[in-house]
This record gives sequence, structure tokens and C-alpha cells, in this order.
Amino acid sequence: MALTGWADGRPLAAPGAPASMLRAALATLRSIAGCDTLPGVQLLGERAAALALSRRAPRSPGGGFQPLRAADGWVGLTLSRPWDFRALPALLERESSGDPWTATARWAAQRSTEEVVKRARLLDLACAKIPERPAGRPSAPFDLFRCGPPHDMPDHPTVVDLTSLWAGPLCAHLLGLCGARIIKVESTQRPDGARRAAGRFFDLLHGGHESVALDLTLRTDIEHLRGLLCAADIVLEGSRPRALDHLGIDARKIAANGGTWVSITAYGRGHQAVGFGDDVAAGGGLVAYDGARPTPAVCGDALADPLSGAVAALGAFAAARTGGACILDVAMIDVAAWAAGAAVEPGPSVPAEPPRSRPLTKTAPPLGRDTRRVLSELT
Repeated sequence: MALTGWADGRPLAAPGAPASMLRAALATLRSIAGCDTLPGVQLLGERAAALALSRRAPRSPGGGFQPLRAADGWVGLTLSRPWDFRALPALLERESSGDPWTATARWAAQRSTEEVVKRARLLDLACAKIPERPAGRPSAPFDLFRCGPPHDMPDHPTVVDLTSLWAGPLCAHLLGLCGARIIKVESTQRPDGARRAAGRFFDLLHGGHESVALDLTLRTDIEHLRGLLCAADIVLEGSRPRALDHLGIDARKIAANGGTWVSITAYGRGHQAVGFGDDVAAGGGLVAYDGARPTPAVCGDALADPLSGAVAALGAFAAARTGGACILDVAMIDVAAWAAGAAVEPGPSVPAEPPRSRPLTKTAPPLGRDTRRVLSELT
């Protein structure tokens, strides 16, 4: 709540029950893993605490997301990567000077939500239609596909983490707290952007993990990557399918051999559209209104990320414990819609506490620190 709304207004509550959903996922994971070191719902605000973010609607706390009024409703657009801004002339079909958000808002106002989203996604921009009310709740926050007979899994599984930013790394972090060995694999050409941007928060999520760096333009390093994936008990990835296909990696074959493959993407393994925590949360219905303004305010800070990370950790641990040999498809849009559509039980008023973070006990390893040792052991 402290991160939702306008800086000069009151904190706003999210629809549904995202905090209760997170609390339940963590409690279940704590129970089945026998782990008493898992954090609580402060996970929702830890990035904001580390980066000193606050509510600033209509922008997101991180500043990269904003709702835009289209001719027939609202859309949410994220402009956070350098190439997002370079794509704006193609989106707007003209060069534009001045504030890019102002020009984009004028453009969107003349078009339908469907047209805005379609054109933005064509240019690989993260954009979603914001429903007028929470959409129908999915039957589950993820899909599970069995690919082979169950296998015995070790008590302390080896996790190969190919993810970046927040949702996937949080999943890895929680699995690490439950006793798993976490090997973070990054491209030397394009390492996790959070290394540079998130600082202390990156250390919080990756402290105690091992770091492998590979040049995925080299055939030998691609072979090393395949070897690591085949040696893993659990694989975490957040790539669009064509990226894996380009590397000749078949998730179903790896899962069929007994691994648990966890895919955390914006819209699921069958979709190519890019999405980030704020625009996906808004697209799932996690927006709030203060009654005095028509503009929807996205809830929290990239809320779909921590919700999806916790749900994925629970699903991954449970799937591995029951024999693996499966693909867990976590679509962040479904997690957000699941949280937004949850029934809210009456209860006492809850104060909007400022975001806070756990103390930092370990720092993340430098990029590639453990590459040689890990490759010699596992490939």
C-alpha cells in the first residue's frame, strides 16, 4: 500500500489479495521444505527499500511504467531499456522531441487499446491492456506438464538459474534458503542487468550462489550450457521459446530425463510478447483507484515479479519432491490475475508500512567467478 498511489495522496490497497497469496505460498513452501529461514511478505517491498523508491503515480515507483489512456480504455506501457526509447519513432510513426511520455500519450489517445498493444508488441515493447475490473481468475497460477516417469531427487537439489531481474532470481533465492545449490549462469555478452542497476538488492538475491559466465556465441560454451542443464535437478529460465530454440535446447527432452524445468515468463511459454513486473501486474488487474482521479495506479513495485517468484519456488520445490520430469510454466500474467481475482475476507484495517528489507549477510559473486570449477565438476 505504501508504494501504491500518488505522492500527495493516501496509500491505496490493491484489489484481490496479493499479500495473502504471497503469505500462503511462503507458508506452504516453509512447511514442505522444513525451512524456517524464509522471509515474509516484506518481499513485496524489498527492491523498493534497497533502491529508496516510493509511490509516484501515475508512474510506477521505479519510473519505467505508466498507464496511458487509449480511445476505448487504458493500457500500461513500460519504457525502461535504452532501446525502448529508440523504438518510439517507429511506434509513433514520426520523430518526436520533448518528453517521450507526453508524445506517447497523445498517440495512444487516438487509437484503440487493441491497436496500441499490438503495435507496441510488434516493436518488442512491454505493453498490456488494463482491464476495467479484475479479469476472470485463471484455474491455477501455473501449468504443470509431465514429460516422463518420476525420478528420485536429492534432498539438496542443484539448481541452474538462467533468469535475470527479479522473479526468477527470487525463485532461486528462496530455493537456496531451502537448501538447494544455486548456480547462476549468465551470458558474457549480456549479463543480468540487475548487477549494474540493483546493487544491494542484487546482492540480497544472489548472495551465497555460484556464478558461471558463458559466451553463447561460441559452440563450446553452448555445449557447456547444455551439459549444465542436463546435470541440474531444477532449471530456472525466463527466455522466450525462440531464444532456447536458437541454442538447440529442448526443455522437454531435459525434463523427460528427470529434471524439473521451470519457465517464468510474462505470458507463458507459448507466447513471444515481452513483459515486466509493472505492466504485467496492471494487465492482470492489479491496479488501484483513489476515487478522485480516473487514472489507474499500478499496485506496488513490479508486483508481478515477487508474486511469480514465490509461486514458482513453491511449484518447483513441490514438483522436484514428487519426482520431477516435468515443465512448470509460470505465466506472470496468470499469477497477477490469480492474485487480483482472489476473494477478500473482511478484516481489521492494516497500516501502510514503509517498505523494508532484510539485512544483507552475503554479497553476490563477481560475474563468472566459479565458471572453471563448476564446468569441470558438472560438464
